Amino acid sequence: MNVDPDKNRYYYRSLTRNIVILMITISIIPFILIGGVTLYYYSRSLKANVMAYLEVIVTEHKVHINTFLDEKLANIQTMADTFTAKQLLDDSFLRKKLNILRERYEDFVDLGIVDSSGYQRAYAGPFRLEDARYSDADWFKRAMGENYFVSDVFLGLRGLPHFIIALKKKDPQGNIWIIRSTIDIERFTSLVENITIGKTGHAFILNRNGEFQTKPRFEKGGRFSLADFYPKEGTEKAGVSIVERKQDFGNKVVYAISALKNGEWILICQQDSSDAFSSLYHVRQLVISIAFISFLSVLVVSFFLARAMVGRMKMTDEERIKMGEQVIEAGKLASIGELAAGIAHEVNNPVAIMVEEAGWIGDLLEEEEFQDIDNLKEFQRALAQIKAQGIRCKQITHKLLSFARKTHSQLTDLQLNELIEDVVGLSERTARYSNVKIETELDRNIPLITASPSEIQQVLLNLINNAIDAVGKDGGTIKLSTHMDNGNAVIDVSDSGCGIPEAHLQRIFDPFFTTKPVGKGTGLGLSICYGIIEKIGGTITVKSAPGKGTSFIVRFPIHPLEKKA
Repeated sequence: MNVDPDKNRYYYRSLTRNIVILMITISIIPFILIGGVTLYYYSRSLKANVMAYLEVIVTEHKVHINTFLDEKLANIQTMADTFTAKQLLDDSFLRKKLNILRERYEDFVDLGIVDSSGYQRAYAGPFRLEDARYSDADWFKRAMGENYFVSDVFLGLRGLPHFIIALKKKDPQGNIWIIRSTIDIERFTSLVENITIGKTGHAFILNRNGEFQTKPRFEKGGRFSLADFYPKEGTEKAGVSIVERKQDFGNKVVYAISALKNGEWILICQQDSSDAFSSLYHVRQLVISIAFISFLSVLVVSFFLARAMVGRMKMTDEERIKMGEQVIEAGKLASIGELAAGIAHEVNNPVAIMVEEAGWIGDLLEEEEFQDIDNLKEFQRALAQIKAQGIRCKQITHKLLSFARKTHSQLTDLQLNELIEDVVGLSERTARYSNVKIETELDRNIPLITASPSEIQQVLLNLINNAIDAVGKDGGTIKLSTHMDNGNAVIDVSDSGCGIPEAHLQRIFDPFFTTKPVGKGTGLGLSICYGIIEKIGGTITVKSAPGKGTSFIVRFPIHPLEKKA
């Protein structure tokens, strides 16, 4: 059977690749599904917890900031309700009240009383603002229209950032007065700047125009639209909007936003997503690392396992192909055996006639009329030679016929030494062609054994032929010896050939196992020998060393057939 090697290699490579892909798919898909679902719900749970934490932080500080503003407004309101406008217009009285507020709260910078025209009529504080005019100031205009007002942070006349709490008061005469106080901006901003969340989380306040009311941690000046921080899509809980957005420079930020001062300010807490969800990213990285290592492990195991499986399949296919070839060769040998039997039979008949005719001629030459023939002795010598060689041919064809047809398949008592001499006679010509010398060392005291002569002939021929092949063309010696050992008749067939590797000794009697080149051996000879010897209760063993030679030891039990009376 001829097989294209390139096509064969492509088939096994393709089979290996398909097995690896199948094993990886079967192993990895459940892991991906379980890991993906678990990671998805873990991500949702963790994000919900982070956003809930941000909500708590923003709500808590929103309360603190609103309480701070309400407290300062309440202080001014209490002073306005307690004292008359006449008392408050007294600078010394006003300084006393400022000192009391500073001692209690330390947040008030100054106090001032402004009339309805925007002229500051009384002032207590560290700055020279006694005659300041605020008629054009935005905070004054807003304060005149409302009962109370908290301004945005601005620079003002002093050129320093501050904000003002203003309260409108009407005296019994119907005059309107504005009681204003500057609040310590450092104290106020510390309420916001001290908000820290993780490593990157911080807070700041914007007004409606997008102007910073507290200094942000990042360096970014100018004005902002509230749309920069109020997302289109977000999560709103208890007045807190939470959203994750991607900034211009690539990183994602989580914003928590809530309104202050009746919606005029917004408190914004922001934290980098990598910081807020660091545990999630750590778990993701861990899962990816485990998945990668698992994938590599599955890939390596699948590859080697697939190679082992395909290698075994390849070996099985090769043995199957080889077995088919050997079966064909065995069939050929069987056909050749039958052909040889037919030829031996056809040759045997004319040889028998030749021998008979030579005997008849010899009888004729003994008559008186032929006694005076010249060369009579030469004729008699030639006839004797014809008769002797004819008998030899008959013996050879008889041995060949009996071996090929197994004419003596029934058990009989036979003498091993005689059988060995016959087989050696058949093999001598082949041995001479191979430059091999066959020696015998036979124990003449070997008793009869019970076996089939043709089968023992087959065993001996197989062993001798194998020995001739092992010795090779370089020449060598084959020795056949017989002896008794522990009640058994033993035949030892030894050669000086190449020997058998130790790895092959365990399989030497397996069917179709051969170490000979392709087309030269069937792998059936020793297996058949093993079966024949085992059938009659004997044993066959082998001893070999590479480069030193091989010995096959055959043991026969001694139990001759009982003679009939």
